[in-house]
Amino acid sequence: MLSRLRDWLFDGGGGPENVPERVRDAIRAQQERSEILIGWTQLLIVLLVAALYQGTAMAEGTVQDEFSLELTVLFTYAAFCVVRIALAHARRLAHWMLYVSVIVDIALLMALIWTFHLKYAQTAAFYLKAPTLFYVFLFIALRALRFEARFVVFTGIAAAAGWAGLTFYAASGLGGPPNVTHNYVEYMTSTALLVGAEVDKMIAILLATAVLALAISRARHLLVRSVSEGVAAQDLSRFFDPGVAARIRGAEMSIRAGEGELRDVAILTVDLRGFTRLSTELAPAEVMKVLQDYQRRTCPLIAAAGGSIDKFLGDGILASFGAVTPSPTAAADALRAAEAVMEAATAWAAERRAAGLPPLDIGLAASSGRVVFGAVGDGERLEFTVIGDAVNLAAKLEKHNKVERTRAITDGATYALAERQGYRPAVPPEHRPGRQVVGVGESVDIVVLAE
Repeated sequence: MLSRLRDWLFDGGGGPENVPERVRDAIRAQQERSEILIGWTQLLIVLLVAALYQGTAMAEGTVQDEFSLELTVLFTYAAFCVVRIALAHARRLAHWMLYVSVIVDIALLMALIWTFHLKYAQTAAFYLKAPTLFYVFLFIALRALRFEARFVVFTGIAAAAGWAGLTFYAASGLGGPPNVTHNYVEYMTSTALLVGAEVDKMIAILLATAVLALAISRARHLLVRSVSEGVAAQDLSRFFDPGVAARIRGAEMSIRAGEGELRDVAILTVDLRGFTRLSTELAPAEVMKVLQDYQRRTCPLIAAAGGSIDKFLGDGILASFGAVTPSPTAAADALRAAEAVMEAATAWAAERRAAGLPPLDIGLAASSGRVVFGAVGDGERLEFTVIGDAVNLAAKLEKHNKVERTRAITDGATYALAERQGYRPAVPPEHRPGRQVVGVGESVDIVVLAE
């Protein structure tokens, strides 16, 4: 029971110790931003109250100016808020400081209320009628911005204890005759003290605190869950193309296997030449380093041209243009990406030679056509992909590079489509009509993008 109460107070029933460290870091960052918001909100409220106090007429009554401490308290509190904001921005607000902050809030408010009987030359029971008490609910509500029930509870208990102290002071006679009464009418129409009424105020404070703390504990549970899912989604998005990730996030209904759409797309396949042999000669760590270096150089270029990485096939890359988001320039974009990748491949090979390493080359091919774009899988594990003749042709053309002794090629239809879409090559390509490509029934007009 005590353990469940601790969880409710401190962790909202789903505490950060139940989640990975990166999620705890994200929650701490949220809490730090909350403290900054609390500090600025407090300062804004103080300035607003000070402005109202200065701009409105004082209530009538005998006033002793030496006990008019409202502005002094407000300026003191404003200075305290400025220090608190500076510490919050510096990320130096320790938990004990937050508790001290609560005590300062309540102490200053109760001290201000206590001075009212001196200011208006009345017995201490007089200040128990002050509506200024209602500001304690504002202080309690402010603590809710942090999404931790313990600070809400602590503030509510401090406020109730502060009011109990003021009630005891008035009832003890230290501040003048208490004039205790059991008559509600007399209590409401004079400075008489009705202990039950003050107890009611304390109960109201504690009940409001309990309800707000319960709401905050539930909200914190949702916060932890939301942050956990947000961090997980951010991590998982690294395994998906950004366009695919956005499509999944924006789907109005759950995505199911077997659902697809027809798209007119361009396909680009990229392969690292000689990598299979190299992987048998190098240590595993070196193999992965080479692979990462290759992908780091090529993938951003494909994405910059509007391509979407469909999948990594070992040292191969399958990218689509116009599949995730329809594009009227898919073929042109694919050939622009091919040019950029080949330029990067030439530079990479030169860098490796200069470093005394064996140069590695890249081969690629592009094709275009109508494909099906959609989710495939067994229902539990899904993958977005493109399926169609254009995908198969691109793969076969990439292998055909070895026959043509080229590094990058496309078919004549794709090249003609790219030209209609605005593509202009840096260097006029070589056309090789009527070539036989393994796996393709009809002859293919080849356009050489790079030799």
